[in-house]
Amino acid sequence: MKEAVYRYNPEAEFYIDEGCYITELSNTADDAGLSIAKVRVKPGATTRWHRLIGTAERYVILEGSGFVETGENMQEDVGVGDVVLIPSMRRQRITNTGDNDLVFLAICTPRFENGVYEDAGE
Repeated sequence: MKEAVYRYNPEAEFYIDEGCYITELSNTADDAGLSIAKVRVKPGATTRWHRLIGTAERYVILEGSGFVETGENMQEDVGVGDVVLIPSMRRQRITNTGDNDLVFLAICTPRFENGVYEDAGE
């Protein structure tokens, strides 16, 4: 890894078919061990069931409230300050249960790459 500062650009946000908005904060081959994305889920929306192959993920809830489901049995309400640990290959989705946007950091190790994403059906 080389020293660097990545500037936040709110205009870089994009929508993905999973059902949420993403802003990549840090995702580069220069720091292949980790990626950080800001995720935004609109009120009432639920992301699609999905899993990451060979990549663990953590959600750090920054704003709003939600209901997270992982694996076959974990179902939990989450709010500001909560951290959700999601092992590799564990199916996952999150629902925004509040009246405002649900915003969280998605921290992946190793870094997220498109090839690790797998739709896990409904």
